[in-house]
Amino acid sequence: MDFRAALLDQTQAFGELIRSADPSTPVPTCPDWTLKQLFRHVGRGTRWAAQIIAERRTEPVAPSDVRNGKPPDDPDAAIEWLNGGPQQVIMAIDQVGSDARVWTAAGIRPAGWWIRRLLHEVGVHRADAALSLGADYAMPPDIAADAISEWIELMMLQSQRLKPALDRGRTLHLHATDADLGPTGEWTISNDEHGLTWTHDHGKGDVALRGPVRDLLLALVRRGQVSELDIEVFGDEAVWDAWLQRTPF
Repeated sequence: MDFRAALLDQTQAFGELIRSADPSTPVPTCPDWTLKQLFRHVGRGTRWAAQIIAERRTEPVAPSDVRNGKPPDDPDAAIEWLNGGPQQVIMAIDQVGSDARVWTAAGIRPAGWWIRRLLHEVGVHRADAALSLGADYAMPPDIAADAISEWIELMMLQSQRLKPALDRGRTLHLHATDADLGPTGEWTISNDEHGLTWTHDHGKGDVALRGPVRDLLLALVRRGQVSELDIEVFGDEAVWDAWLQRTPF
């Protein structure tokens, strides 16, 4: 997958979705936010990451210190500002090298780590915008599947600091029904003698969710209830509920 191209495409799609929308529209999946705040969050977030990379930071940049972190009032200029953020990220990585060590939400990592994180960040926020506007939300299955994998990886890191997302001895399985995903469309998360781990292996699980990869992603990141999505749930739903309660981000 070309993560760079996908980041540019998803950012552009996010901007076009809300270009003509009322900026005061509430965003129910991001409580107390409007589309204007969501737009600023996405645009400033990429510039924030670009600054961390360009300056080889080992600590995060304060949001108030992000250069040009506020979109212009003119709608066309604001879209240009939005799309310029990912370009800055890519240029910063090319300048310092993708292996340069910088601060990330997962600790000190190679600068190239940011491309994948930002791709899935804007992809989920595009879902927020679509849900706010009652618009259709589609995601290429391979990108949605990778977003699930990346989210699980982040939750593994978070569980090292907080209560494990699964109780000891429990297993959660996700199964995407999309054609052609192959093994990348299955995820088995377990908490066993080795701690919290995950694989792309097929498995039954104490609880299993089965449905389109887009819907699995929306459920995993709390953008929809399984009862409202095209998802079948098998087994102990309390295990799924516990996962959701313990994986805020």
